[in-house]
Amino acid sequence: MKPYNILISGGGTGGHIYPAIAIANEIKARFPDANILFVGAKDKMEMEKVPQAGYKIEGLWISGIQRKLTSKNASFPFKLINSLWKARKIIRKFKPDIAIGTGGFASGPTLIMANRRKIPTLIQEQNSFPGITNRLLCKRVKKICVAYDNLDRFFPANKIVKTGNPVRQDLLNIHSKLQAATDFYQLDKSKKTLLVLGGSLGARKINQLVETNLDFFKNQNVELIWQCGKLYFDEYKKYNENEGVQVHQFINKMDLAYATADFILSRAGASSVSELCIVGKPVIFIPSPNVAEDHQTKNAKSIVDKHAALMVKESELETFLVVFESLLKDIGKQQSLSENINELALPSATKDIVDEIENLLNK
Repeated sequence: MKPYNILISGGGTGGHIYPAIAIANEIKARFPDANILFVGAKDKMEMEKVPQAGYKIEGLWISGIQRKLTSKNASFPFKLINSLWKARKIIRKFKPDIAIGTGGFASGPTLIMANRRKIPTLIQEQNSFPGITNRLLCKRVKKICVAYDNLDRFFPANKIVKTGNPVRQDLLNIHSKLQAATDFYQLDKSKKTLLVLGGSLGARKINQLVETNLDFFKNQNVELIWQCGKLYFDEYKKYNENEGVQVHQFINKMDLAYATADFILSRAGASSVSELCIVGKPVIFIPSPNVAEDHQTKNAKSIVDKHAALMVKESELETFLVVFESLLKDIGKQQSLSENINELALPSATKDIVDEIENLLNK
């Protein structure tokens, strides 16, 4: 039997790229001879991250439509036509047995052209509120793998499979890593540890919130592992001189950071939410209000509504200290949040998604 040709498209943000790479890794583990080709958007981070993961990628000249009137939208029709033509050319040359989309600008033209050539297609939707691309594609694809309930409001119910979002496999047994994590971060475990996550680039409002309240955390015997992000490291690295404060541009040992954290303050991107469900620690979400369709607030609300996390909106940051101090003093609340969020975990998501891909390949 000839090796499978697998086309994967998704990008723009890590939330689309890392699930795509996780899916590719699982496919490669099952079918070592498979040929995997990614399609991304030129000048977006997938053009760097995908080759780093060991896969080939082709770039399309594509970007999204701005939701407000702007001159940038004038070039969109030309980019779309160019991308459809380029995607058609890639598909004719690569001859994929299946095309997989994980969201983002490039997956639209790629899966549209795959559908036109009668190639089986599958999309993976990370968020509780789908993006425009996947909402447009849903009627033509064969399967839709989702991470949240009630997405039949947007997608055909007979195509939906609830799988969850792919997560890093090293997060599945973090509770056994507590001592290694304490040693690695050189923490005083007589104190509580707050892990602050604003995403790989960083989150200005979260960083400002932490900076403003450093004395509060110290007085409460709370140590900080603070990922301030690439954009802000030069501004905040001076606080590494403070006792009980560790400022990181990026955290490479996320499993150890999660293992040693008593509390987590985080954005609410889909991948982060899925990881935090597996980690099972008390979480306060501060969703970014600056993402399409306000995805992060909807993601966080879907967890908060199940009494599995707390949320403080950026517009209400003045309430953060009250929320955090209340949680710090309420051990029962900490335990219930941990148990409830852990019950929402779907640790076999990557395997389940590739099961669906395999089913389509065998039809």
